[in-house]
Amino acid sequence: MAEKVVVLTVGGGSGAHCLAGLAATKPDIESRVLNLYCNKAEQWAAMSNLGLLITVRNDDGSKHLIQSKPLMVTKNPQNAVTGVDYIFIVVPAFAHAQYLEAIAPYIDDNTVIVGLPGQSGFEFECINLLGDKAKRCTVITFESLPWACRLNEFGKRVEILGIKDTLKASLLKGEQCFETRPILELSQYIFGDRPKLKCVQNYIAITLMADSTVHPPIMYGKWSQWDGEPLSEKPLFYKGIDERQAELLSGVSNECLATARTIKKRVPGLDMSDVIHVFDWYLKHYSSHITDKSNLMTVMRTNKAYDGLFHPMKEENPGKYVPDFTYRYLREDVPMGIVPIKGIFRRGDHVVSEQTK
Repeated sequence: MAEKVVVLTVGGGSGAHCLAGLAATKPDIESRVLNLYCNKAEQWAAMSNLGLLITVRNDDGSKHLIQSKPLMVTKNPQNAVTGVDYIFIVVPAFAHAQYLEAIAPYIDDNTVIVGLPGQSGFEFECINLLGDKAKRCTVITFESLPWACRLNEFGKRVEILGIKDTLKASLLKGEQCFETRPILELSQYIFGDRPKLKCVQNYIAITLMADSTVHPPIMYGKWSQWDGEPLSEKPLFYKGIDERQAELLSGVSNECLATARTIKKRVPGLDMSDVIHVFDWYLKHYSSHITDKSNLMTVMRTNKAYDGLFHPMKEENPGKYVPDFTYRYLREDVPMGIVPIKGIFRRGDHVVSEQTK
């Protein structure tokens, strides 16, 4: 990368910490962070005097450390966005509009806006909120985060538990956008050798493969028959999946496949081959992390990248936990993931069964 590139990370969660930190390690990238939430920007900026520590868990179980420091951490949209080339939006979907509205006045022509991940309809939200500026920008939507990661201390320590082997993205270039640099390659440069990035032909394929199809079936399968009694420990999320949860998840995935086939019939020449069953998705994205590839349940239960990831829980009393139904697995993934996908299903004349639950 011969030219200095200014990269803005929007957000303050585990994914935002990873991205901002990795970008800051590149000598030819200026890494900035925008966080609008309360005093979080000031908190991160104060922490960043000591730098951000990223702990990366390797495939063999060993770990290596990455120390870096974003050049700017601010809650001022104008300061953050002015002169930026790439904007990575790494916040839950319910916060997309707030950030897009805040940064819209300061976005330059030929800016690349990246949803990491984008969730269903991210492209349309950008077009709607950016107005004519969207014609002069490029929008990238990733299907999920590149990593399974965990924030250990805000602004200071984040851990990458596992890195996906591959990751897909859609690219929608505005008709008046004249960005000449290789657009997806910048993301690959920041992420590193893995995951290997692939550009799909259309954004519908990304929508039908979104993370939002994974979390709600697991939540429903785990808690729909819960007796209401608090638990003495937090249950594992992915690695605690049982046959019923796996069956629900597989059913939702089958509906996505059926919809993709219908769309392909209606639009001859449209490539929907990137829509695959969730079992095959895990084999492609986490192959090096999985020890038992027998079926969907075993690939999730034996995925080393998911070690230590629990169901979202609230501690009602000391040592007593109840599920947190306000967490993004439902608050974000149902209204901004499952519902739009269900709408696509209905447009495809498919009877919706699993997602209706």
